[in-house]
Amino acid sequence: MSTKKVLITDKVHSVLVDGLQKMGFEVIYDESIKNEELAKCIDQLEGVIINSKIKMDRTMIDRATNLKFIGRLGSGLEIIDVPYASAQNIHVINSPEGNRNAVAEHSVGMLLALMNNIVPADRDVRNMEWQRELRRGVELSGKTVGIIGFGHTGSAFASKLLNWNVELITYDKYLDHLSPMYSYVKKVTLEDLQLEADIISFNLPLTEETIHFCDSKFISGCKEGVILLNASRGQVIETEALIDNLANKKVGGACLDVFENEKPSTFSSKEQKEYQMIYDFGNTVLTPHIAGWTKESLFEIASVLLEKILILYQDEV
Repeated sequence: MSTKKVLITDKVHSVLVDGLQKMGFEVIYDESIKNEELAKCIDQLEGVIINSKIKMDRTMIDRATNLKFIGRLGSGLEIIDVPYASAQNIHVINSPEGNRNAVAEHSVGMLLALMNNIVPADRDVRNMEWQRELRRGVELSGKTVGIIGFGHTGSAFASKLLNWNVELITYDKYLDHLSPMYSYVKKVTLEDLQLEADIISFNLPLTEETIHFCDSKFISGCKEGVILLNASRGQVIETEALIDNLANKKVGGACLDVFENEKPSTFSSKEQKEYQMIYDFGNTVLTPHIAGWTKESLFEIASVLLEKILILYQDEV
């Protein structure tokens, strides 16, 4: 009887490796593997666990003649052709529950850093400058926070702000009603959210519907000086529109953990100019897609994924 093989292509907590081995899998752990190399061996695998660099498109899935499941470390499924995988009886499993708290905490941190001028004030102090009036901040208390997308991360972000004396409103096209546990959040139309929110957080998956969800037209319907926060997917906000509206002050600030292009070495000359402009704005707080990247989330993502794989195989018995 041949051994069931599962390949893990990205860094993962050992709890997943150990758990899969206890299930009887031969675990191949190769963080360096590329799409081209995977294509040559995927027919030998019963499971593959990926993060972001591996693309499970139709071509790859067609080669995966023995594959039973694709595990996604984290949430985003845009790197997997989910309908096609399902049509081939391949289960797609992800673990958004594993890093929702990390993303929510990071989002609050970025927002507070922006509103209180923490990043430039830190630079001032390191340069032995004491510019208290220049760095006078704005309080979160009393503001209206709009959350677009009320899934795992959107709801976690809301829970962090429960006791901050803010009004929480949300728009989610695919959510008919909110759970009673979120009675402190008001569900509104997208237009009302744009008109009312002082701060807008995007918590959306990347789909055809959400690419450039936030463009010039969207921003034009928002309050003057609105703060935009994105820790979901970079393509949700159109870069050029953001730059234009930061420049004309329609957007009062931006917290970005994600970008349309997250590989600076591949920037075109146009992108180099655009991103330099974003870097030069004093009212932006920027991080390199690390919102869900904590020591705790490394464990939680692996644990959640393992639990779902266990359930998958338990159901098949």
